[in-house]
Amino acid sequence: MGIENLWMGFHIAITPFNLFVAVVGITLGTIIGVLPGLGGANGVAILLPVTFTMPPTSAIILLTSIYWGALFGGAITSILFNIPGEPWSVATTFDGYPMARQGQGGPALTGAFTSSFIGAFFAIVLITLFAPLLAEIALRFGPPEFFAIQLLTFSSFVGLGGGNPLKSLVSIVLGFILAAVGLDIVTGQLRLTFGFTDLMKGFDFIVAVIGLFGIGEILLSVEEGLSFQGVKTKINPKVVLDTWKLLPRYWRTFVRSAFIGFWMGFKPGGATPASFMSYAFAKRFSKNAEKFGKGELEGVVAPETAAHSAGIAAMLPMITLGIPGSPTAAVMLGGLIIWGLQPGPLLFKEKPDFVWGLIASMYTGNIIGVLMVLAFVPFFAAILRIPFAVLTPLIVVVCAIGSYAVHNSMIDIWYMLIFGVIGYVFKKLDYPLAPLVLALVLGDLAENALRQSLIMSQGSLGIFFSRPISAAITFAAIFFFVMPIITPWWRRLRGQPPTIEPAIGHG
Repeated sequence: MGIENLWMGFHIAITPFNLFVAVVGITLGTIIGVLPGLGGANGVAILLPVTFTMPPTSAIILLTSIYWGALFGGAITSILFNIPGEPWSVATTFDGYPMARQGQGGPALTGAFTSSFIGAFFAIVLITLFAPLLAEIALRFGPPEFFAIQLLTFSSFVGLGGGNPLKSLVSIVLGFILAAVGLDIVTGQLRLTFGFTDLMKGFDFIVAVIGLFGIGEILLSVEEGLSFQGVKTKINPKVVLDTWKLLPRYWRTFVRSAFIGFWMGFKPGGATPASFMSYAFAKRFSKNAEKFGKGELEGVVAPETAAHSAGIAAMLPMITLGIPGSPTAAVMLGGLIIWGLQPGPLLFKEKPDFVWGLIASMYTGNIIGVLMVLAFVPFFAAILRIPFAVLTPLIVVVCAIGSYAVHNSMIDIWYMLIFGVIGYVFKKLDYPLAPLVLALVLGDLAENALRQSLIMSQGSLGIFFSRPISAAITFAAIFFFVMPIITPWWRRLRGQPPTIEPAIGHG
């Protein structure tokens, strides 16, 4: 049955229009990934309004292709310019840039792109195998289980987010407050409108993410005064083939990094810690550990394999449970809702063509992506030579057009600018944006699930602990909430010094 569904998905993914959409998406995504300050989530957010007139399957193929392209593009800047295009590309700079400085830019890029493809392919195969099974289990969920799952999603940002748990909690609370603005769908009363009629419809998710990600990053980049100086390199068929002959010797690194990436992909922001973890493991088990940091190909293979495996894995909880595993997946989740689709297990029953078309497009998109970046690296690298003063106003105009197109309303452009300032302040103060976006997307769904659950139980919270599945998930959510308190205490008990996680970029 799974093979038949996947075959049906390929019939959808390889139609001429969808293949064209994938090529356009990967091209745009690679350009977005190459430009520091943008990146996958920002690119998807800015270009989401373009998908409104498209069929949902073509729309999701465009957005996911932008994401795959951004994943590939981040490696180009890391290796040639020592500028991580994405937070998870930081580990790639450790050995990628030294290789480029030594005239090995071609092998470094070939190794990075090939590793990215292998990591992504591994994760897509696992999604193909496990997505229907996970969706089948999730079909037994009722409102208490859905609320428990959403609670687990928010608590995982607090317990596993990798930053300051209190800052993650503040982001979530602000997201809930913004999601509550407008009309209460249960009582019909106005909430938090303060007499302004424009606030009756609430804040549109797309306008918010364009402002938070797009404008917020632009403001930060303008302040930093970006300038680019890189190493020129070329990739030709001989370089590619010679590098491919070397890569099989790293098969253990490929397997280990792909598993690390897939496992960490379910965790919020998992691609960044996955890339660092796989780099550390590769160095620990390598015969050439002393060469790491000086231009070792294995030091490029490990983080790129893990980052792409994690990036793909973040899609699995989104399509099966309606829970995004990354900021980009959160933006795509908002897209599903806008297109009139209900994210979660029912998608497999109600829209099999959409789900399997998406899964099949992951295969085709990554094949197109690796071929395109290998062929056009000089072109993508040349984009960085465009003055930032020229690029900045162009990006702002695209953001403004995207925001205005949502409701054809000028007020949305003002909202976009306000959210841009909020995004800038959050990044300066090192507050994570992903929990805020997630709360903005899932706030209404979580509130509805909570209210339905309390109506079922006549106001008793015991319903979340009396049903086996919701009880297990709720206890896991509570555990993640208290983890930041328990962990230091446990370390002190065992006589270990508390660890301080380094801040990685501002992505």
